Amino acid sequence: MEDTFFLNYTIWNYIALLYFFIIWIGYSNFAKYMAKRTHCLASVLDVHRVSWMERMMLRENRIGDAALLANLERNVNFMASTTVIIVAAVLTALTSASKWVLFESVGSGFNQYKLGLLLFIMVYAFFSFTWSLRQYGFGSVLVGAAPMPDQEEFNARQRKEYAYSTGKILDQAGHAFNYGLRAYYFAMASLAWFIHPLLFMFATTLVVAVLYRREFSSKALKLLVMDADILEGKIR
Repeated sequence: MEDTFFLNYTIWNYIALLYFFIIWIGYSNFAKYMAKRTHCLASVLDVHRVSWMERMMLRENRIGDAALLANLERNVNFMASTTVIIVAAVLTALTSASKWVLFESVGSGFNQYKLGLLLFIMVYAFFSFTWSLRQYGFGSVLVGAAPMPDQEEFNARQRKEYAYSTGKILDQAGHAFNYGLRAYYFAMASLAWFIHPLLFMFATTLVVAVLYRREFSSKALKLLVMDADILEGKIR
């Protein structure tokens, strides 16, 4: 009976791992595709970032804008630092697992690959967070270099294009941060693999459902859309 397909852990481990990557990559591409066709957190925040930069161009005192950017960078830096700690913890578990009763079988079978998957996700998250941090740094430089309202050598079109480009840089930073956060969600799902591959598949599906609900149908999104419509003059 132990050799039946349903109870064959080796087969289900392969299926669960393949399912995990298909769902993760598939959802990322789906979210990117839908962001161009409907409202979601990414597309609406893009509108707000560009509007923020357009208003920044009208202000002589930009200390508040710099403080907001510093706060965003601080949040990303916190996540990047946390990820480094998690990476170190997973590496420690991989290299000294035989010394711990809890992981006494980690060195054999699929348990080693389970920790390897978690390590891979955390490394990916680290690269996403650090790239986001760098792009927020680029945005800070652009805010500092933005022309002042009394500089007559810059016309309205140049100012608008500068604001748009700066807003897009911040938008790319926000996307990279979102990729890192999304990796954390899938890392939570990967923990279920230590219990059973079927539970791993269920947790992966649940994570996608949570991500979709928050990115495409949350109350926060509805409020952001309403504010974006006000900024664009659709609501008077």
